[in-house]
Amino acid sequence: MYYNDNTFIYWQGEIVKASETKTDLYGQTLHYGYGVFEGIRSYKTASGITKIFKEVEHFERLQKSAEALNLPYTWAADQLIKASYEVLIRNNLQDAYIRPLVYAPANMSFNPNKESFIVIEAWEMQPFLGEKLLSVMTSSFQRPNPKAFKIEAKATGHYVNSILASQEAKANGFDEALLKDINGNIAEGPGANIFIEKEGVLYTPQPGSILPGITRAAVLEICKKLNISVIEKEISPKEMQEADSAFFCGTAAEIIGIASLDKVAFTKPWNETHGAKIQKAYKDLVTEKSTLKVFQPA
Repeated sequence: MYYNDNTFIYWQGEIVKASETKTDLYGQTLHYGYGVFEGIRSYKTASGITKIFKEVEHFERLQKSAEALNLPYTWAADQLIKASYEVLIRNNLQDAYIRPLVYAPANMSFNPNKESFIVIEAWEMQPFLGEKLLSVMTSSFQRPNPKAFKIEAKATGHYVNSILASQEAKANGFDEALLKDINGNIAEGPGANIFIEKEGVLYTPQPGSILPGITRAAVLEICKKLNISVIEKEISPKEMQEADSAFFCGTAAEIIGIASLDKVAFTKPWNETHGAKIQKAYKDLVTEKSTLKVFQPA
């Protein structure tokens, strides 16, 4: 599904075949979920050229995540961006999902590591949550206490929480889950941030108990360009229930509308929502069909 005998990856400074690599069964990442990663997308643009979206921002966040978890980090962003493009070329990929992972060596103690390793993989992937409007369930799981974890780090172990919430929702007949924070306010989806619309204004949870995503930042910039008002604040379940519409956003999910929460439908037709406008603007942006200049590196 993700690779075959002819798939190439970047591993330990070289482009090698995925089938010829190995991992350490005594690794701290495998045993304790102690690693960091990124989810990045590349797109075939309107000009036919393959472009990685927000590559600088993603690799800068990878470094910040590693540093937050005290994982040694010795790579430069431009080095890893170049390697990512090489992986795309060697695998003949354009519209692809790219996964860099920084992982720890064999270490059964809790002592700091003196080295880390990196791998960059890529594969074809459709939007993570599909393309139809979603049926969402409020999860019984909460997002972790931000005083217990480095919530701003994209850490491997954090995603056990995401998997449990998503599996619970699907076992109950829903497409995806929505998690609250430890105070009972709306937080985010298992792998995506959330926006709601009420009377022409968008609202999204403020940072603190969420991973403030790179796609979320792009949405905020798109809203500025489209003159859509956005407020970052605590969102209560009651405010969520009374919203006119809602959508998830994330690198893997892109922009995807939500039809209902806990089997109660949102009232505003999707094609009339701010979310639908942003969905189109985002797609045009990543494929460079748009003139919107959003989140360009300095």
